[in-house]
Amino acid sequence: MKKIALALLVALLSACTTPAPHLDHSLTARSQSPRVKFIVIHYTVSDLPRSIKILTEQVVSSHYLLTDTDKPKFYVLVDESRQANHAGVSNWKTYTQLNVSSIGIEIVNPGYKDTPEGRLWYPFPQAQIDELIPLLKDIQARYNIAPENILGHNEIAPQRKQDPGPLFPWRQLADAGLIVWPDANRVAAQRLIFEQQVPDAVWFQKKLAQHGYATPQTGMFDEATRNVLIAFQMKYRNTRFDGMPDGETAALLEVLTTPATAVATK
Repeated sequence: MKKIALALLVALLSACTTPAPHLDHSLTARSQSPRVKFIVIHYTVSDLPRSIKILTEQVVSSHYLLTDTDKPKFYVLVDESRQANHAGVSNWKTYTQLNVSSIGIEIVNPGYKDTPEGRLWYPFPQAQIDELIPLLKDIQARYNIAPENILGHNEIAPQRKQDPGPLFPWRQLADAGLIVWPDANRVAAQRLIFEQQVPDAVWFQKKLAQHGYATPQTGMFDEATRNVLIAFQMKYRNTRFDGMPDGETAALLEVLTTPATAVATK
């Protein structure tokens, strides 16, 4: 009787066991690419303890957190193979919802402080940038990320974000060969032309969209268009980022959207 019961138990367990799939890895599809196509840089607007708490215990997260200690280091919070919730509602070129296709890097930085004299932005210590650049180079090389796809949060969400702010040293990233920077001689030549007559809203909106920003095509310098201009100016002309169209901004846009004149500095 015991033998019969044991046999029935074995049969029952066997029936409940799902057979393992037969996987053959000998073939590889030609049409494929890495999931990661973008790197998005943020500031935390918090000190280190609060940044850690927010990024490890709340809904928002990032793959990396760069500390502001005397010797900065990275905390790896989310494995690169997994999605972090850092980009939110976002657009760049034809891509949307960039959480899916990006690696997010948060840098501990207070962001800004509003004072009676105006808004004061906090700089990034050189030690942080010296730690950041090697990681950017490593990620860019591993995923073959295009230089124009290393971005600030404000570039992919200009209507709601300002980080990493106007004091983030994008030019240092260009000097390291990570991103494209407009050629100064070409910009100067174009500026002479555009300062004679600043282009209209249609031109700016078309060029901003061509560069990659989600830009309304209203033919007017509305608030949304000015927000995009602010994001652009913060990156490429951080001495003035009021969102106003002018000859210098037009020259920078013209050069950056003309491949023959938009070159990396290294």
